[in-house]
Amino acid sequence: MIEYVITIFLAIGVIFNFLASIGILRFPDVYTRIHAATKCTTFGTIFIVLATVVYSLYNWLPTHDPRWVTIGIHSALVVIFLVLTNPVGAHAIGRAARKSGIRPYGAVIDELEGRL
Repeated sequence: MIEYVITIFLAIGVIFNFLASIGILRFPDVYTRIHAATKCTTFGTIFIVLATVVYSLYNWLPTHDPRWVTIGIHSALVVIFLVLTNPVGAHAIGRAARKSGIRPYGAVIDELEGRL
């Protein structure tokens, strides 16, 4: 039963990371590519790490081996750092692109014109 849950979590994570790859290749400008790269990879990575946490808990319960707890805690820390740093990095890249003069593709109204 637990193998199915882990497989579902891994499949969701891989699908979202695959969709992020397609978005990076298909979207027209840097801003939409940032959107695909950050949102999909964050969500996909959360599910992959969730599968790791479930697997470590599953192996920790019968043995109470502290190594499995360490793996689970490290995996949870990865998610926390990813959730904290991914939006900040995306914002910094978007702001740098805007300051470099790259306009959003197909934008009719630019509310940031002359403000950055």
